[in-house]
Amino acid sequence: MLKPRLFWAALHLLSRLPCPDPGTLTPEERGRSALFYPLVGALMGALLALAAWGLGALGLIERAPGLAAALVLSLWVWSSGALHLDGLADTVDAWVGGLGDRERTLRIMKDPTSGPMAIAALVLVLLLKFAAIETLLRSGWLPGLLLPPLLGRLLLLALLMGTPYVRPGGMAADQSAWLPRRAAWVVLMLGALGVTWLAGLAGLILLALAGVLFWWVRRALMARLGGFTGDGAGALIELGETLLIVAAAMLAL
Repeated sequence: MLKPRLFWAALHLLSRLPCPDPGTLTPEERGRSALFYPLVGALMGALLALAAWGLGALGLIERAPGLAAALVLSLWVWSSGALHLDGLADTVDAWVGGLGDRERTLRIMKDPTSGPMAIAALVLVLLLKFAAIETLLRSGWLPGLLLPPLLGRLLLLALLMGTPYVRPGGMAADQSAWLPRRAAWVVLMLGALGVTWLAGLAGLILLALAGVLFWWVRRALMARLGGFTGDGAGALIELGETLLIVAAAMLAL
């Protein structure tokens, strides 16, 4: 049975949006809370779309589209607490510095410092998101802002469903072990239907791109680590969001 506090737990973990304290959860409850991850993404995307609408109503998009895009991007980064950006940075550092070795890769992932490759990856991701947001703001296609955060968390749920977690006792250990797979399939299907309903053919294209990215990232994680880590999950979300918002901007042209 799904409890409201499981949603608060998902919101508390994946975002900085204000929410009630979910309290202490059992491992099974943490696993079930992962079913709400796509809903958290949808809320974050809706917040971006609402902000874009407000900036348009104020006339800022017409007068200063770059500033408007920067404000929406800042809201996006804040709403996630830069959690997934941190995972991307750690993963890039580990992938480059690990030199193909599993244990070396895992060890570098735990290092809190960031090297030049990690910084370059973060700059490029934020730059691509900024440019795509500006394009979407100019076009007025608000679903292009709503869908990437939602699809990013659908990718996370898919990763939890069918990929081994390699750090016993790590951040996502309970979610991976206790996630109800049958219910997760239902959530994935509902999410895909929602994307298609909101965006039609463009939504189908974004779903296809998300599927290809998921296959590629999961294949790389399995080949190097034999599974995934929390940092790898964060990297998947960031890469997914970036690919999909760039694709959404191109579709809006």
